[in-house]
Amino acid sequence: MFVIRRESHNPLLTPRHDQPWEGIAAYNPSVVQTKEGSHMFYRAYGEPDALRGLPSISTIGMAFAQDGIHFTVRQQVIAPKEEWDNFGCEDPRVTFFEGKWYCFYTALGDWPFGPSNIKVALAIGDSPSHFTERHLITPFNAKAATLFPERINGEVVLVLTAHTDYTDEHPRPTIAIARAKEITDFFDAAYWEKWHANLADHALPELRRNENDHIEVGASPLLTDQGWLLVYSYIQHYYDESKRLFTIEAALLERDNPQRLISRTEAFLTPEENYEHYGLVPHIIFPTSVTLDERDELSIWYGGADTVCAKVMVRLSDLLRALDPQPRSRTFTRAKGNPILSPQGSGFESRDVMNAAAIDIDGTVHILYRAMSADNTSTVGLALSRDGVTIDERLIEPIYTPREDFEAKRGKSDGNSGCEDPRIVQIGKTLYLTYTAYDGVRSPSGAISTISIDDFAHRRFDKWSTPHLITPDNVDDKDVALLPEKIDGNYVVYHRVNGQICADLLPDLKSTTHVTRCIEIMRARRGMWDDAKVGIAGPPIKVPLPSGESAWLMIYHGVSASAEYSLGAALLDASGLIVLARTADPILRPVEEYEKRGEIANVVFSCGAVVRDDTVFLYYGGADKVIGVATASLKQIMNALT
Repeated sequence: MFVIRRESHNPLLTPRHDQPWEGIAAYNPSVVQTKEGSHMFYRAYGEPDALRGLPSISTIGMAFAQDGIHFTVRQQVIAPKEEWDNFGCEDPRVTFFEGKWYCFYTALGDWPFGPSNIKVALAIGDSPSHFTERHLITPFNAKAATLFPERINGEVVLVLTAHTDYTDEHPRPTIAIARAKEITDFFDAAYWEKWHANLADHALPELRRNENDHIEVGASPLLTDQGWLLVYSYIQHYYDESKRLFTIEAALLERDNPQRLISRTEAFLTPEENYEHYGLVPHIIFPTSVTLDERDELSIWYGGADTVCAKVMVRLSDLLRALDPQPRSRTFTRAKGNPILSPQGSGFESRDVMNAAAIDIDGTVHILYRAMSADNTSTVGLALSRDGVTIDERLIEPIYTPREDFEAKRGKSDGNSGCEDPRIVQIGKTLYLTYTAYDGVRSPSGAISTISIDDFAHRRFDKWSTPHLITPDNVDDKDVALLPEKIDGNYVVYHRVNGQICADLLPDLKSTTHVTRCIEIMRARRGMWDDAKVGIAGPPIKVPLPSGESAWLMIYHGVSASAEYSLGAALLDASGLIVLARTADPILRPVEEYEKRGEIANVVFSCGAVVRDDTVFLYYGGADKVIGVATASLKQIMNALT
């Protein structure tokens, strides 16, 4: 698991109207770190040419910051002067290589812009502010070329995106590798004619998941212990303006042969902030460089809305762990005996068991799970485990059954109804059970019932209080859970409305009290693994912060556009209402056969977890058919989230 954090000072560079050459936009930064500080090269978009009646011309600026945040000393370092870049120099990628500064950029040779006049060019300098030599690199349409920062097997290596602009002959972009004995070989048109004739032999494996998607090289590759890290732009639904979405992904390439793909992420960043949504071209994030500091912090520099420069940070070791192709689960490890519970008998749990809550009482984990009978009536079953994994006892009767009108079967005789997806917390000496009540006709609702710890421990399950609905009538509102502590005298009630996680503060939990508002906690992220909807998994778990203060670990489920259910994690502040951090990738996703095939395919869905020492035991339903458990280090989770 890894967490992406936006720099709090974003945007780091904005246009300066007192300098006409960058008066409209300053974006797509390429940052090179030296012992002096950070040199940021960026695309500067100036005021239109009043004499020629042409649109604005792009040039390349350079700014400097000792601290990597406060950039000053801005100056124009590359401007059009050749026939092949006369109409603009765009999107620099700069590498300090073997004693010189190499700035590859997109050269615009004519107007209107099109595949025939958009190519890659190179400027070379002895210092970051003086580029004295230029070359046209590709004789064909290409963008986003950048040097690997060191030789590979004695060769100079370049990665670029060929044919970024549509033609009938080349309708799709290709990310490819070019190798040469010396960098001067790249200045030779004959080299590129031969290379281009065999483009497929130089291409990376196809990174696009859909024919309508688009890709482009982002940052210069970074060498890690596991291989070359390539951060790139992935544009979903590129050819449909109404759906187009700019995202950022990463790939891991082999150290000695970077044409070979080891693994890759899915989208881990999409436009969310105002400076990413509003600008010269709205709703764009576009990565153009990465830097690494001595603290293992990887900075990904990008352009926001084609107007400003910004960056996000991620711990490199966490990102590499997520890119490890070996583990089937990169944060949680599934128990070898999974599934630990399966349907059985001909009674209340004969069809399915799933979506387990859990609470640790007197050294025994009590697993409360949704059980479904042959007629699709849901009840709550109970299994016990001393070690958290091995089932020591499984009760032969449900411990909680439908009792009220709002959960009685009203639809078809074999339609879904009952008490679904239980979640349980202890506050004081009372256990609070929340669940989804459904009668098969009206909208699902959140219900609550209570029982004393003593009655529960002695299995006096007839002592459950009369349940009542806690969510509004005629509103599809489910995934109800309580924070295990009162905050300022109020119960914190989480619920889900319109695919987002909401909360409300209630002074009591009487039958006359209902949630009446949605304090937004978390919403789906378009284009990512949780882009359709999100909902809470189990009740949040209290955790300490390095500062000594307390916070809450919330595990949640996210649903993708393809209806895959996975699990993520977020860190909430002491109030339980503010998200401090949220994983960019799932902490558990369906990969095993019992998670991919069942009542509903491709589902892992949790309603509870317990913590013992440093181990988190996560209980979850697989494909709405069986129950599994997976474990992880709480310290590892907290290290990523903090």
